[in-house]
Amino acid sequence: MKAHYDVVIIGSGLGGLVSAIILAKEGKSVCVLEKNNQYGGNLQTFVRNKTIFDTGVHYIGGLSEGQNLYQYFKYIDIMDDLEFKKLDEDGFDIISFDNDDKEYNHAQGYENFIKVLIKDFPEEESAIIAYCDKLRETCNEFPLYNLKKGSPYYDNVSVFQLQAKKYIETLTTNKKLQAVLAGTNYLYAGDGERTPFYVHALSTNTYIESSYRCKNGGSQITKVLMKRLRELGGDTYKHSEVSRFNFEDGIITAAVIKNDIEVHGDLFISNIDPKQTLKMVGDGKFRKSYSNRISQIETTPAAFSLYIVLKPNSFKYQNKNFYHFKDYNNVWDTLNYTEESWPEGYMMSMGVKKNQGEYGDNIAVMTYMNYDEVAPWVDSFNTVAHKNERGQSYEQFKTEKAEKIIIELEKKFPNIRDCIETFYTSTPLSYRDYIGNTDGAMYGYVKDVNKPMHSFISPKTRIKNLLFTGQSLNMHGILGVTIGAVITCSEVLGKDYLLNKILEHNKN
Repeated sequence: MKAHYDVVIIGSGLGGLVSAIILAKEGKSVCVLEKNNQYGGNLQTFVRNKTIFDTGVHYIGGLSEGQNLYQYFKYIDIMDDLEFKKLDEDGFDIISFDNDDKEYNHAQGYENFIKVLIKDFPEEESAIIAYCDKLRETCNEFPLYNLKKGSPYYDNVSVFQLQAKKYIETLTTNKKLQAVLAGTNYLYAGDGERTPFYVHALSTNTYIESSYRCKNGGSQITKVLMKRLRELGGDTYKHSEVSRFNFEDGIITAAVIKNDIEVHGDLFISNIDPKQTLKMVGDGKFRKSYSNRISQIETTPAAFSLYIVLKPNSFKYQNKNFYHFKDYNNVWDTLNYTEESWPEGYMMSMGVKKNQGEYGDNIAVMTYMNYDEVAPWVDSFNTVAHKNERGQSYEQFKTEKAEKIIIELEKKFPNIRDCIETFYTSTPLSYRDYIGNTDGAMYGYVKDVNKPMHSFISPKTRIKNLLFTGQSLNMHGILGVTIGAVITCSEVLGKDYLLNKILEHNKN
């Protein structure tokens, strides 16, 4: 470890690694500190029974040549080394309901998306076209989403004040179409009372433009990012949890890791939850009103995930994702389950291998879980590096929840139980411990249409050499976090300067 770095980044999630590469490309000496055994945050994978599972990245949008994420990834020189499989163009996402035998397809490309939906809803052509127009119009309010210069997205407050559920209801009185248009809201933990339409638009638009899976899991993105960073002279250290910062005259001089080792730098970027960062900073460094506001921002719901290892040659690989709900009248309210009704819906995806054949080897199923369900074990902490068994009661809890999900899956895939070799689970505690999300939150902070600026956090802080990045600032997801890293680095390099660099690089 060097005696001093230009930039010290806390947390090796996507936002931290992208920020590190951007600044290293500008000749700055960069160090990334990661507390866990594995780099990558939500890009992490794990292996069970020789089967690779993703923890958070089930599919990625905007990756076709010339599209937004493609251009960002090309700028940081990782695009050519990544391997993806494009999902089914006529139905990459499938929406279905217990109280309807039909499946509804979301297709790739707007023309195709419209054509496929009109087949199922021939009387609703004008509503479907108006919906697609509104998606694109809303996305155009966010300049960096489209790699364009313009005023910061938060200058236009009106874009935050349109509620997703209510807007979709203005387009059509057809309840089933409303549910189909909102059917992928597990992508952003959609809440019918609070989720703004822009959150729906930014998430949905990217996947309609193009949708891909990572071959052999999302950790390949981490590996390529790490390779590029090291080629640029950057340093990375795992098992290096930052406990506090040292200050001198109101400026951070060092991040302190285990054994009181000090990592000195000129600039510090926190890629971890701002709530956790404020605890590291300590009292008195920020205005009380600022600290109170951040501490009171609500986090998004947590998740329970079921990871199924399939018996060989038993379940055909599905090149699509499934969003299933018990009732098409309840698509926006599956967060508000009861113990008896859980799970009221789920998202199911399959991993893809480089040599993918006719049959799949794994399935991942995600549904909501309130953090208070794991309250009996909340004081335990368990990762690869720090083993702390939570006991038989926790294992029984997970097994019972897994069985409930399997029963739901059997309604849609009647033979699935016979295809299961074994299964594994993760709870909100798993996401809290491995990813570092407060209360195991899926997607950072809640975006609430009723108080649109409450959860907005600038990358700049009152401490002159401390910046934030990550999913709690701009938007979650691969694209949202990548853009967030660009916004953070723009505070160092200049917004127009960095955007010009990205655009120029993509011309070559």
